[in-house]
Amino acid sequence: MPFIEFADVTKVYQTGDVEVAALRGASFEIERGEIVVIVGQSGAGKTTLLNILGGMDSLTSGQVTVAGRDVSSLTKKELARYRRRDVGFVFQFYNLIANLTAKENVELAAQLGDGSRDAVEVLTQVGLEMRLRNFPAQLSGGEQQRVAIARALAKNPLLLLCDEPTGALDYLTGKAVLRLLQDAAREQGTTCVIITHNSALTAMGDRVIRVGSGRITSVVTNPAPLSIDEIEW
Repeated sequence: MPFIEFADVTKVYQTGDVEVAALRGASFEIERGEIVVIVGQSGAGKTTLLNILGGMDSLTSGQVTVAGRDVSSLTKKELARYRRRDVGFVFQFYNLIANLTAKENVELAAQLGDGSRDAVEVLTQVGLEMRLRNFPAQLSGGEQQRVAIARALAKNPLLLLCDEPTGALDYLTGKAVLRLLQDAAREQGTTCVIITHNSALTAMGDRVIRVGSGRITSVVTNPAPLSIDEIEW
């Protein structure tokens, strides 16, 4: 059984009398420990897909299972628990708590999960052992994103969801962040789903899912994913 299964998922938003289908019959599978790159233009439905997978949005029809669990049928309370304990989120904007240090930001997230990792250990892993007591305003954009990744990894999540994680970063810093995500999947077996509009990043994925106009246009398994260090864009 696949680790993740999206089965004929449709999401329709209603605004007054107008219905907008953000996803239309989307189906795909993901295996445990894979790096999956979801690519498509703005408005294609990528973020809606991620939000449903992460338990932040409901679907209109279809079914979503993660590790054998039917996420699409969970109650609000069960979804909150799923988000807290099983899913790590990394967004384009870092969403750090301004009046907490890097270490405190990570510790706060770690308290939510079972089997959480030590905040200092994870921050050291992402190269911030000298920034533990710094507040977000004292960190560069790349450093703040690394804190956000450490925060997500500290929960020891089943699933790491990343929505345009390098969108606010320069080229070299973005590469460094993607290297951290790639290492998390390869070294710790974390299933990592990365949303991007940058087609060059598909070369790093074990599986590449293309989305257009709310539909899955292709799902391709990559037999020889590249290290992020080998990819140029």
